[in-house]
Amino acid sequence: MSIKRKLVFTVSLLCLMSVALSASASTDSVLSRWRKTVKIMDEDNMGFVEFTVTYYSAEYIQALVQKEAKANLWTKDEEENYKYQLLKTLQLERNIPIFIEINNYGSALRMAPFGDQVELWINGKSYSPVDYDKRFNFKLTGKREGFVYFPRYNEETGQPLLAKAKTIKFSIDGGVSPITMGRRPSIDFLWDVYRDNPDQFFTGKAAERLELDRLIIRLGNLKEQRGDIQKQLDELDAELARIQSRIDELQSK
Repeated sequence: MSIKRKLVFTVSLLCLMSVALSASASTDSVLSRWRKTVKIMDEDNMGFVEFTVTYYSAEYIQALVQKEAKANLWTKDEEENYKYQLLKTLQLERNIPIFIEINNYGSALRMAPFGDQVELWINGKSYSPVDYDKRFNFKLTGKREGFVYFPRYNEETGQPLLAKAKTIKFSIDGGVSPITMGRRPSIDFLWDVYRDNPDQFFTGKAAERLELDRLIIRLGNLKEQRGDIQKQLDELDAELARIQSRIDELQSK
């Protein structure tokens, strides 16, 4: 290889490495923007409690899928399968998922019932979880992590709660830890969500598999309801037959 060709090859290789590193840095930047940490030391600076909370925005999910696909050299089908499993876990079609990681190196946290210790603020109104990882109800020393889910839609109107939201705030009651008790009324995490659009993920193969899952569950529920109604109809028919038989008996006398 001539010196000129070697030089061209080296420059091209450096350019490709530069682009790859830039893309990786951009993905990490996106992921860190939606993943926030609050660490609080005790008064002796010996122990601490640390809360890391992740809001699964559309941007975060997209960056996470891309990062995993690149790291594992997945095919398109493998990437779609990961996306399907992720969306299934997140329950985005009906809930707002928040992932919580707790590192506690102080006195034990006692958070039961955990649903009473956290809330999500949207447009000035607070919402309680509809579900959460029940391990958070147990005494905690060391590390624990899990999801907590808040409603995505207004129960009465069916309208999406995030439709007009610019920011949201997730709060953990400061009384959950002896370290924060009396020092902080709450541990808060804020995100700008006005550009977020998680609905963009409900297209493609992963979305079709999620819809299929939902329809199969819906079909099972409807069959069960039909069975219950049919049982009631059979009981009514039997009662009607008994009454008609008695009427016929009385009229024949």
